[in-house]
Amino acid sequence: MLHDVRPQRIEPGPGQESVWDYPRPPRLESTTRRLAIVLGGLTVVDTTGGLRVLETSHPPVYYLPMADFADGALSPSAGGSASYCEFKGQAVYMDLGGGDRLERAVAWHYPRPTPGFEAIVGHVAIYPARMDACLVDGERAEPQPGGFYGGWITDDVVGPFKGATGTWGW
Repeated sequence: MLHDVRPQRIEPGPGQESVWDYPRPPRLESTTRRLAIVLGGLTVVDTTGGLRVLETSHPPVYYLPMADFADGALSPSAGGSASYCEFKGQAVYMDLGGGDRLERAVAWHYPRPTPGFEAIVGHVAIYPARMDACLVDGERAEPQPGGFYGGWITDDVVGPFKGATGTWGW
């Protein structure tokens, strides 16, 4: 007998979004929210020029303009790390340095994304769990559970969220 493993959607309150209302395939949209990342005690990026990818069961993944990062903070990842997204295409990984820290293969971008995601060129996403802090309008975002995805969880987004043990079938 098969059981429905889909979790119960948390009803969003005023000013909140449910990740269960996000589409699949995902939607790419611009955001003017202030996005900042701290690594090694230094702010390596602070921008209002971001994009966000919204996909069912996932908190938003923010893509930040590469041009807005501190000079020399981003560099190609050794070994040519890459992965493939069924929606956005081939991702290429980058290292990110800040202060006395260097996080390898912690950022990814799509140099030649699939149709519909062209606006993502020149933007990079980061695994928030490997940063000192990721901030959305000054609020410290929590990383999406599981370490595989790059979603940023803030108070205005409710789940439950894909990524933790037992959620791969969602």
